[in-house]
Amino acid sequence: MKVSKKAGHRFGTHRVIAPPGAMPQNAWKLDDTPVPFANEILCDVDALNLDSASFAQIRACCSDDEHKIAEHILATVRERGKQHNAVTGSGGMFVGRVREIGEDLRSGIDLREGDAIASLVSLTLTPLRLDAVAGVQIASGHVSVRGTAILFESASWSKLPADIDPGVALAVLDVAGAPAQIDKLARPDMTVVVIGADGKSGMLACAKARARLGASGKIVGVAPRVGSEPARLLAAEGLVDIFVEADARDTLSLFEKVSAAAPELADLVINCVNVDGTELGSILCAKDSGTVYFFSMNTSFTAAALGAEGFGKEVTMLIGNGYTKDHAAIALQTLRDNPALAAYFNKHYALARPAERLS
Repeated sequence: MKVSKKAGHRFGTHRVIAPPGAMPQNAWKLDDTPVPFANEILCDVDALNLDSASFAQIRACCSDDEHKIAEHILATVRERGKQHNAVTGSGGMFVGRVREIGEDLRSGIDLREGDAIASLVSLTLTPLRLDAVAGVQIASGHVSVRGTAILFESASWSKLPADIDPGVALAVLDVAGAPAQIDKLARPDMTVVVIGADGKSGMLACAKARARLGASGKIVGVAPRVGSEPARLLAAEGLVDIFVEADARDTLSLFEKVSAAAPELADLVINCVNVDGTELGSILCAKDSGTVYFFSMNTSFTAAALGAEGFGKEVTMLIGNGYTKDHAAIALQTLRDNPALAAYFNKHYALARPAERLS
């Protein structure tokens, strides 16, 4: 018979090893012991999906060598009891199966042992233990692993849908906050600028913005290459009206190109890039009294606040909260509603295709 420990704190503070008084997200080290407290869920982990900013940084420091990437991830998790990138401050998500549900949670949630599950909280606050990294998909950020993870009572999660490949579901759920927030922010007749339109979150943002705007309004996509596969797909499907080829870090160039495409500037700017230094360009692309939604984990909110002040721009700036009500369902439905987008995600993110195996 499985015996759980007593209940821990619902926010997981009982798992914090160092420093004293920290929360799991900003802690340096967590207790990753794979025995659930009475209000925790223990999962066997099959794959990690590192967030775009974190994986780009790891790729760069490891020179795109999957063996070095694997060792880097293993070293981080062994040292800290979680996957928390010390440079970007971000993590990602996992998929796996429920091994054990703490006794205090067994009657209160729609979840059973053996269910396939995706975490909807960051790996930066998830106690994680890895036995091995079995494969790395350089192009997608998927990392096949063998290990365990703990979900706290307060943690969000989602059963994996039967009609969507688990790798695709993980890729979508990792950025679920973007389309869900845009569902609230975008309205007909708006001009919407999506910076980083060619990434996972950017593509879903464009699709949700089009659904909200309908035939009215205008969607301007910004990408480093307008001839890239995702940019061509978005244009062909009518999910972007105008594409602007620009480096979002080049503030004045970005502003000039976007203002040429949309002289009135944007009611809503959505920043989905995975590099830093794009705050000022995002702010300049918004009209006075517009909204800038920083979904990017590379955002410096100091730079954004002081930049807006320096420009004399009165804009509402929103932090890219990874959680909003029903965000998992909204993001997955956005994919279902766009067959061409679903085909692209299946091509690039499905776990069913062979992973790059590490010997």
